[in-house]
Amino acid sequence: MSHIEGYYTSGEFAKKASVSIRTIRYYDKQGLLKPAGMSAGGYRLYTDSDFAKLQKILSLKYLGFSLDEIRSITINDKDHDYVGESIKLQLNLIRKRIEHLKLVEQTLTETSKLVSDHQSVDWNKILHLIHITNMEKTLVEQYKDAANVGIRIGLHKKYATNPEGWFQWLFKQMEPMNGKRILELGCGNGELWRVNKERIPSDTALCLTDVSKGMVRDAQENLKQVPGQIAFEVLDCRQINKPQECYDAAAANHVLFYLTNLDAVLTQVYRVLKKDGVFYCSTYGREHMKEIRQLVLEFDSRISLSEVNLYDVFGLENGEEILEHHFKSVRKEIYKDHLEVSDAGALMEYILSCHGNQQEFLSDRYEEFREYLEKKMEKKGYIHITKRAGVFICTK
Repeated sequence: MSHIEGYYTSGEFAKKASVSIRTIRYYDKQGLLKPAGMSAGGYRLYTDSDFAKLQKILSLKYLGFSLDEIRSITINDKDHDYVGESIKLQLNLIRKRIEHLKLVEQTLTETSKLVSDHQSVDWNKILHLIHITNMEKTLVEQYKDAANVGIRIGLHKKYATNPEGWFQWLFKQMEPMNGKRILELGCGNGELWRVNKERIPSDTALCLTDVSKGMVRDAQENLKQVPGQIAFEVLDCRQINKPQECYDAAAANHVLFYLTNLDAVLTQVYRVLKKDGVFYCSTYGREHMKEIRQLVLEFDSRISLSEVNLYDVFGLENGEEILEHHFKSVRKEIYKDHLEVSDAGALMEYILSCHGNQQEFLSDRYEEFREYLEKKMEKKGYIHITKRAGVFICTK
């Protein structure tokens, strides 16, 4: 066939990308890299932007992601505006893998030297080597967690109707902060502080903690340009290894409903707060994002987006009663907002980022599910999503 300006056939595309035609066809069959169009003669056609999609697929494959995981991560990669964010995410993980490989190299070198010098094996070194080699799986899991958090934050940021974002609103509830020492449990990627970096008083001392090393690293990276006193620690909030009454305030943004033995955690928080110190803990209510649950159940009644209903563990409806056992006063503040989501792909990304069994029932029905969501959006041009979130403000 004659060349069509701006398009490549499968053969031309494969040759230019230095992969086999079989690889291109396989990724097409798997729903990872669909052609941009078809010629009159029935040839698959690809564009320059498809090279960015292929690069992302190959990068994620190299980094250890399964095809199902790659499919869910790239499901909404249809527009040019995703490329920059996609490359940034890949670069972040590549850097982490380089750090990890350097650690493997260092340990192998040390072990090799010991064997050469002593003609015997230091089995503690071998065990250490096994441990850090196995960290590769953990690294991929941490990336997925961070990417999923980013997807969920992104949906709220892009389609919220309240001009004051959640993180700005939550920060306002915590003001004034002047001269205070503040402990955050489950800091995630540090978005609360990044968004409000201009409003953090210079004399505020922050200690940002998370049980995930990957999340702590992400927070450090996101906040490296933020001035002020910020410490970062890997810490399990079930064992807060801090002196008694050393913080003026503590915060846990959408964290408590993930914890077992919540009373023990709250006892720990109470212990490290000064007299009249304040604990800010946010959560959801039963109505939060209810339309999304209804949508997936209507599409396939076997789908559950969460193994447990988090709001039943610690939600707006039962949180006050739980907290009153530990604090002298508890006040609830509600954030007023809802979403108007007009992009089926963005909604699919959100759904696939959840912690339930959706991959099991959607992995081979992505296009069908996208069409189903697009049809739901036809009448208004968007899907209305209820938000029901807020924060408890607890005083010691």
